[in-house]
Amino acid sequence: MKFLHSMVRVHDLDNSLDFYINKLGLIETKRTEVPAGKFTLIFLATEIGGPEIELTHNWGSEEEYGTGRNFGHLAFEVDDIYQTCQRLLDNGVTINRPPRDGHMAFVKSPDNISIELLQKDGSLDPQEPWLSMENSGSW
Repeated sequence: MKFLHSMVRVHDLDNSLDFYINKLGLIETKRTEVPAGKFTLIFLATEIGGPEIELTHNWGSEEEYGTGRNFGHLAFEVDDIYQTCQRLLDNGVTINRPPRDGHMAFVKSPDNISIELLQKDGSLDPQEPWLSMENSGSW
C-alpha cells in the first residue's frame, strides 16, 4: 500500500493556490479540468513524486464544506520551524499554535484546514518571540 494524496475542497481557488504554492511552498504537479462535472482538480506536493494534496474546486458551488477541523490536518516537515512560521506570519497566514517548543506549530489555510508543521530532526531550542505567544489565531 502507498499513500497517494489527501483531498481538500476549496471555495476560492486563487486564494488557496496562493496559500499552498506562494506561502507554503508546494508545487503544482497536475491539473485536471472536468467541464462535464463542473470541477477542477489540482495536485500539489513538496516534490515531484512525493505525497500530494488534491485541491478540488467545484465551479460555482456555494455549498458549505464545514470548518475544516473535522478533516483533521495536513502535516509537513520543515528545515527550520521558526523561519517557516515567521515567513508565513509575515505573509498574513494565521498561526493557530506557535512553535513554542521548537518542534510543532499549526497554521490555517484560507479554507480553515489545519496545517501541522514539524521540525526536521527533532526540536530546535525554544526561543522568543515564540515562547511568549498565545494561541490567539489572529496575530
